[in-house]
Amino acid sequence: MVAAGGRISGFAMSDVRMKGFARRSTVAQALAWLDSHLRPLPEQTVPLAQAYGRVLARPIVSDVNVPGFTRAMMDGYAIRASDVQGAGPYSRLTLRVIGCSLPGRPFAGTVQSGTAVRIMTGAPLPAGADAVLPAELTECSGERVEAVGDVGPGKHVGKIGEDIVAGQQVLPAGRMLRPQDVGLLSSIGVAEVPVVRSPRVRIVITGNELLPAGARPEGYRIVDANGPMLQALVARDGGVPELIGPLSDQPEIILDAMRGPADVVLVSGGSSVGEEDCAPLLVRQHGQLAIHGIAMRPSSPTGMGLLDGRLVLLLPGNPVSCLCAYDFFAGRAIRAMGGRTTNWPYRRVRLPLARKIVSAIGSTDYHRVRLVDGSVQPLAVSGASILSSTTRADGFVIVPEDCEGFPPGAEVEVLLYDDLQAASV
Repeated sequence: MVAAGGRISGFAMSDVRMKGFARRSTVAQALAWLDSHLRPLPEQTVPLAQAYGRVLARPIVSDVNVPGFTRAMMDGYAIRASDVQGAGPYSRLTLRVIGCSLPGRPFAGTVQSGTAVRIMTGAPLPAGADAVLPAELTECSGERVEAVGDVGPGKHVGKIGEDIVAGQQVLPAGRMLRPQDVGLLSSIGVAEVPVVRSPRVRIVITGNELLPAGARPEGYRIVDANGPMLQALVARDGGVPELIGPLSDQPEIILDAMRGPADVVLVSGGSSVGEEDCAPLLVRQHGQLAIHGIAMRPSSPTGMGLLDGRLVLLLPGNPVSCLCAYDFFAGRAIRAMGGRTTNWPYRRVRLPLARKIVSAIGSTDYHRVRLVDGSVQPLAVSGASILSSTTRADGFVIVPEDCEGFPPGAEVEVLLYDDLQAASV
């Protein structure tokens, strides 16, 4: 229930706004709770043309041989290998050309001793032939061909099932399909592919001060950056994003937005303990607020819980905190629900620190860094609202909660925002 003036009723004993966090969960505790609620979504079938990047829900077993016929692997002549044994530039052997075999248009007759069939790569090998004599080992004159080299039985011939054998598992469940995987599925006649359903992700952006993406900042209002950023992150991780907002900080509006159709709900803004931060209280009143406040920097106001049986992740409004919380928690959830790995989707490198990184015991820290001349340079920026620090950064270093940081020269693991900079390291 929402009382007059926007106050949420029922929170006299649990409203933490303007009081600070009584306690903060560790990152490990938050991940343990999150992982206990993650399951891949049910299977759905999609057309082959839409299968790239999706995750297979079950193994694919071929019911055909590929190829399903014996075929030529080179342009030349289908022959009996015994007819050209010993042939060379100075010991030519002559064969009579009796026809041609083309891809999809096989020669209907049989290769007898002393005869040859002109054949193209991929064409069916005629009956009676056991090898292909490459064109470069021949000299042709009308209906006669002279062999100036020899081949053994089976040479330049593709056997039935050489690529795939009927009954063979060609792709395992859980495989995220690459372009070549889609091509392979097509080669065995698969038209529809069983995949894990992509999570529908409802992104709820809150904040009276926010203007919609595409607007220009004006007065004391700023343009929403988190919505477009979260849309891109969700798409990267295999989810289907739906952006709602920016919404005003009115509890009934935010609650209605959180209850829209989705598999997981991300709320950006209103997650902390300020006077207008009502999202955690709404989750607590109408569902289960399992985590609120995490011992990490930035992103300490992050929360998570359940609303109407669906996972809700409360992400801070400050853009860097939002990005950090998404990568630690929301991205992990979306990938798992879509059947993907929960691992960070970033390439990693290990390099020495150019300057020290300082951290406080008891807090997991996320430090933005640049790679310069083969070393790691921490950015001298700590503000959680400085989104440009992430665009200037090549990646980030995670300092665990039991560590006070790293001294100059220490080798650290950098998670790269992309792979472009890594090529020059």
